[in-house]
Amino acid sequence: MTVQDSIIKVVDIKAPVSRVWQALTDYRQFGQWFCVDLNEPFAPGSRSTGLTTYPGYEGHAWLAEIETMEPETLFAFHWNHEDAEQNLPLSQQPTTRVEFKLKQTPDGTRLTITESGFAALPETKRIEAIRLNTQGWDIQARHITDYVLAH
Repeated sequence: MTVQDSIIKVVDIKAPVSRVWQALTDYRQFGQWFCVDLNEPFAPGSRSTGLTTYPGYEGHAWLAEIETMEPETLFAFHWNHEDAEQNLPLSQQPTTRVEFKLKQTPDGTRLTITESGFAALPETKRIEAIRLNTQGWDIQARHITDYVLAH
C-alpha cells in the first residue's frame, strides 16, 4: 500500500512574482494572510516562532525552521505538528516540509505550494493531518491571493 506523503496546491495570482515573493517572505505580511502572529523575520537557518490567530485555532504555537529563501523562486521551511498525545514540547514534535515555488506566467505568478513528509508522522495522525492540511492549503491559497490583490 502506498502512503500519501505530500499535498500539492497550485494557484495562479495576477500579480508580479516580486509582489507574491514579498507576501511570502516578509514575516509581517505572511502573518497577515496566514493568520499567525510571528515574532521574528524569516532567514535561512533561523527559527520562526509565534501564535496562530486563525479563527478556531487562536493561541496555538507556531514553530518553523526556515530552510531556503531563493529570491523570487523558492521559500521553504519545516514546521512542527502538535500532537497532544505525545506529550512532548512542540520543538520535539514531527515536522513536514512546506515549499513555495514561484514562476512567472504571462498573467502574473504561478505559486506551487507543496507540503511533504507526512509519511514520517505517526500512522494514527497521518490521514487526519493530510485531510486538515489539504483543506488548510485551499484556504491559505485564497488568503494569499486575496492579500496580494488587495495590497
